[in-house]
Amino acid sequence: MNADQIELIGVMGGGVMGGGIAQSCVAAGFNVRVRDLTDELNEKTRETMVKGRFGLQGAVERGKLTQEQVNAALTRLSFTTEVEELRDADLIIEAVPEDLDMKRKVFAELDGVIKPEAVFASNTSGFSIADLSQAVSRKDRFAGMHWFSPAFVMRLIEIIHGPDTSEETIQLLEQVGAAMSKETIRVKDTSDAYGFVANRIYFAAVAEARKVMDEEIATVDDINKAMRFGFNWPAGPLEMIAGARKGWQ
Repeated sequence: MNADQIELIGVMGGGVMGGGIAQSCVAAGFNVRVRDLTDELNEKTRETMVKGRFGLQGAVERGKLTQEQVNAALTRLSFTTEVEELRDADLIIEAVPEDLDMKRKVFAELDGVIKPEAVFASNTSGFSIADLSQAVSRKDRFAGMHWFSPAFVMRLIEIIHGPDTSEETIQLLEQVGAAMSKETIRVKDTSDAYGFVANRIYFAAVAEARKVMDEEIATVDDINKAMRFGFNWPAGPLEMIAGARKGWQ
């Protein structure tokens, strides 16, 4: 299967991440159905996708999309509270909270409902793909697809392949990313540490910045300035961790 053969993408879980993923997909021309637990949660996700800080209307105001493109994108978007409404999806992207048991339970349920040839992708930010894939029979069509927040704006997607993930599955997810003008990288699955490439390097940088701060080698402001002006980071490591606590990332 190629990306241009995908007729429906199912997004399992709305919220900030699921909504941002769905927004990226519909803007790129894919039909998307988001599944969440209640109609109220679905409506909140839709509202954020359209009118939120990084929503479709904001993209029009910034000149990234036309109003006609947004109108067309919204015709490709639907919501449901029923897992069965995703049964014909060609690709399922899971975006439920980062809880291993919850994700396994979700995938086990999906595996019994979604057509067997569909590909499953988890937006986990660090769980082993081999561990997650134990919940399904389609291990060759199971991979990680880690997006960064806000998903509609951030360009990187990490494609994580487990020991059973097929080359065809990896290439399909790379094609989907390319269709959305995203940059993708291939990551080999490991259970040695939580996180893949970007987050592991990021966490290491934050840990070292905190050591510099604790040893009183430099002030917080100067640590951040060092990385912003010395390495052209958009924000310093201690600024980024503060942003994460506020829900930016």
